[in-house]
Amino acid sequence: MLFAYWWYHNSKQPWLRRITMGVINDFYTLDNGVKIPKLGFGTAPLNGEEAYQAVREALDSGYRHIDTAQIYDNEEEVGRAIKDSQLNRKDIFLTSKLDPAIKTHDAAIEAFDQSLKRLQTDYLDLYLIHAPWPWSEIGSDQRSGNIEVFKAFEKLYEEGRVKAIGISNFGVDDIDNLINHCKITPHVNQIKCHIGHAQEAMIIHCNKHNILVEAYSPLGRGNIVSHPTIRTLADKYDVTAAQLALRYLLEQNLLPIPRSKNPDHIRSNTKVDFKIDNEDLSTLFNLELN
Repeated sequence: MLFAYWWYHNSKQPWLRRITMGVINDFYTLDNGVKIPKLGFGTAPLNGEEAYQAVREALDSGYRHIDTAQIYDNEEEVGRAIKDSQLNRKDIFLTSKLDPAIKTHDAAIEAFDQSLKRLQTDYLDLYLIHAPWPWSEIGSDQRSGNIEVFKAFEKLYEEGRVKAIGISNFGVDDIDNLINHCKITPHVNQIKCHIGHAQEAMIIHCNKHNILVEAYSPLGRGNIVSHPTIRTLADKYDVTAAQLALRYLLEQNLLPIPRSKNPDHIRSNTKVDFKIDNEDLSTLFNLELN
């Protein structure tokens, strides 16, 4: 049985909302009351003009949730695309992430300020610690540094310079470290999650603490769209394999962040207003992918 799926449909947690038609215009409500669009647009590893054009296309296609990061080296292009779209800034939910090599309070504040300059904005909607350890030291003990950085995030949050704060790629122990030593429980944990990579234990732990789970690489870096079982089920619902993969995550109350530079794919990925029955959800949940 899909425990995480069952938990969502039976939980009385106030921040959980059932999915309604028109996902591209719908939202979740974070534990602090901030509304976050249910579908995000990812920008890694897009750079330069490619990143600019992809974000412009995404905004033109209805996305209002844009995800970037300091280490993506595309914040300037993302900021320019948002400005050139002539959309009201308050209508766009903008996320960026701190370079995970930064593990001190003052350096985190400085990096945040630099991200704002590159993005041409005076606030962020969501700011995340990109990982619990530097990419060159995966698995290293950075507990004290993560506490120091998250306390810097709390300061930014209390000053109103960011509307929500969170983490990315954090495990259960890393999350508990922050909960036990900081004032604010992270509002979001962005992790790799897709068909064949269920992350059930992590999702249950985040649900327990009212932490919304965002799913990056929701298409499994492309290997999902060619899987025969997924393609068969996609045909059943008259959708693409990518649309099925995104809807699978939404059915579990997760927030997928697809990324594409192809305009047709960018538009197609917004069309996820259908339901997957429980039997097919179970099949997808238990599917193993290479």
